[in-house]
Amino acid sequence: MKKLILCFIAIFLFNDTVLTWGFFSHYKINKMAVYTLPESMNTFFLNHIQLLEDKAVNADKRKFTVKDEAPRHFIDIDAYSLDSPFAVMPKKWDDAVAKYSEDTLIKYGILPWHINKQYHILVKALKEHKVERSINLLSDLGHYIADAHVPLHTTLNYDGQLSNQKGIHAFWESRLPELFVKNYDFYLPKISYQDDILSYVWSIIESSYSAKDSVLAFEAKLNKSYSSDLKFSIVRKGQGDKKVYSEEYSKAYHTMLDGMVERQMRKSILAIGCIWYSAWIDAGQPNMDEWQYQEND
Repeated sequence: MKKLILCFIAIFLFNDTVLTWGFFSHYKINKMAVYTLPESMNTFFLNHIQLLEDKAVNADKRKFTVKDEAPRHFIDIDAYSLDSPFAVMPKKWDDAVAKYSEDTLIKYGILPWHINKQYHILVKALKEHKVERSINLLSDLGHYIADAHVPLHTTLNYDGQLSNQKGIHAFWESRLPELFVKNYDFYLPKISYQDDILSYVWSIIESSYSAKDSVLAFEAKLNKSYSSDLKFSIVRKGQGDKKVYSEEYSKAYHTMLDGMVERQMRKSILAIGCIWYSAWIDAGQPNMDEWQYQEND
């Protein structure tokens, strides 16, 4: 209980520093991922959809109470090379540790390896019919996979702090979806089994990284044509006022991105569905229809 109270105090006090899709988007992504699953397994997920949604942000809450949590949400891949980071970085954990050291990897983020590790823990939990454990792992995996689709989770310039664009992280992944998600289309193609989760996740990271220059360049270009009083506005948040990017500026940036935020959310949902499905297959396709969540099962 004490940890939980401290967690919520930290979130309240340091909300502006929580670099993530934003609670709103994580809830939405985990919930929509349930609807990608085939009928052969979705009874359990539909029965527990509220839990999967509610727990979608637990990984972010742990950043304030668990020492090693933060590096699990990102990988600053350009710390290893500006020209060809994916060529120099070994894909397997042991090879990467041998080349760069574990301390270095943790410093710059371990997102792809952590997803792979959590995947195999989930498979084991599903095999053993551990319902609470499975729900927690499914929810956390959804969170980490969604983070892998955020371009600014792949770079040293994660909040525009190196290019005089501080605040762009929350702008891209929180402010934009909160304003425009009602217009997004989340109809998705069928999910597919992934036989190499680590390679699959690395492909996601590489794709996200390829978009980070546009994320930064478009906002930098737009910034030149807006004065501060038009770029920002004051909105009521909770019991106080908060400075946010104005709706006009947000709409202009959203238009310049040409659907990028929507695409990344859609890709997140599809990838989560694929990985949940693959874990179920690798666990031997257990019949989960009668599984019921109970605390500390």
